[in-house]
Amino acid sequence: MMPMASDKKRAAGRRRDLSNESPGERQERPEKNVYVNRKVRHEYFILKTMEAGIALVGSEVKSVRQGNVSLQDSYAVIEGEQMYILNMHIAPYEMSSHFTPLPKRKRKLLLHKAEIRRLIGKISEKGLTMVPIRVYLARGRVKVEIALARGKPKKDKRHKITERDARREMRKEAGKD
Repeated sequence: MMPMASDKKRAAGRRRDLSNESPGERQERPEKNVYVNRKVRHEYFILKTMEAGIALVGSEVKSVRQGNVSLQDSYAVIEGEQMYILNMHIAPYEMSSHFTPLPKRKRKLLLHKAEIRRLIGKISEKGLTMVPIRVYLARGRVKVEIALARGKPKKDKRHKITERDARREMRKEAGKD
């Protein structure tokens, strides 16, 4: 069976549309922040950040897309050669029918084994931990930005607050003139 002329025209039109963009120039969808844990930058010195996928089940992805997620008091641990995030709260999806996973269950982070092995050596240093900074959508996937961090002493936190207040006062005074 021979293709009809109209089929050839449609195919040619599609080819023309695709020829405008080369494979390297595809338009990327921007990342969409779902939740940002701003408290982490106040309580920790961030040494290194990395992107990790997260293994979600059932309707958790829909719930994350709606923004029903919290990273408050969450942290990452390494067990064997796997990395997990603990205390990450994903609220149950309202439209879900029967299967709703626990909101604060242990969730697996998807990293290469070599990355996890590198982190094992660094986390063994005294005072270092892995904390999630943000949850975002990238290329249609749910990602978590995790940071290798060292806890700040209370003195540093207070010092930073006084500096910020001093800068605010100076701006206020400059605005009055």
